[in-house]
Amino acid sequence: MARHNDLTDPPPSAGGAALPEPATGPGRDGLAALLARPARALIALDFDGTLAPIVPDPEKARAHPEAVPALAALAPEVAAVAVITGRPAEVAVHHGGFAGVAGLEHLVVLGHYGAERWDAVSGEVSAPDPHPGVAAVRAALPALLADHEDGTWVEDKGHAVAVHTRRAADPQGTFDALRGPLTDLARRNGLIVEPGRLVLELRPPGVDKGKALRDLARGLDAEAVLYAGDDLGDLPAYAAVDTLRAAGTPGLLVCSGSEEVTALSERADVVVDGPEGVVTLLRALADRIRSAHPDGG
Repeated sequence: MARHNDLTDPPPSAGGAALPEPATGPGRDGLAALLARPARALIALDFDGTLAPIVPDPEKARAHPEAVPALAALAPEVAAVAVITGRPAEVAVHHGGFAGVAGLEHLVVLGHYGAERWDAVSGEVSAPDPHPGVAAVRAALPALLADHEDGTWVEDKGHAVAVHTRRAADPQGTFDALRGPLTDLARRNGLIVEPGRLVLELRPPGVDKGKALRDLARGLDAEAVLYAGDDLGDLPAYAAVDTLRAAGTPGLLVCSGSEEVTALSERADVVVDGPEGVVTLLRALADRIRSAHPDGG
């Protein structure tokens, strides 16, 4: 795995919060812009592996116990906080415990890579009709997985279907064996395969976390963007931050590090140790901003 960025003590005048020193120039610019103009900053984060630890059964995944308090402390200090996830929005809201939390009244959760949107202010989800290919894939999967039933698990997300191999006797071997057949099945039904941490998700094309992040940033006219993720599905969001940087909007790329995926840690400005490290970073940001901007802004 690429380097991890130790949390460093701030100057005494900045208060007691500790913040990481980004490993790149663009990352340092992104953090500086976020701290200078927090009321114009967008904080966006993945859910599984970033706010919630990875567990063998995705239905049992829950946000880190300190994630919601950390988000609630930071959200009032910035323009917006959003969770962008491959899960259905309502599932992420439930597993995250995001509804009805003081400080998160304006949280946005974008599910299915941005195809769905849940707004805390209304508690409602807006979503398109499911792609017809999802139903076809759902029907075909039992036969395709017949030789891999021991340990594989299908997660029906409504607008997508995910095949997990984490509980198989040979998780990586099963993942590798299924990747080709699932890719063929997805292609025949107008879908794509999104590989992740021992999971292969069959979903509609045309939506990804990068588009979701760009749309959020442009809608807010954000002057700084932070994105935190852990898996391959977060790479489009990383690319979106690069695009925003090139257009003049500073950005900070954060990786919730793991040994399973290194593609993000190799590109990140800041690498932290999983959801625990993400929570520490969020709290440090909230503390620093409150110290530097006691009257807001």
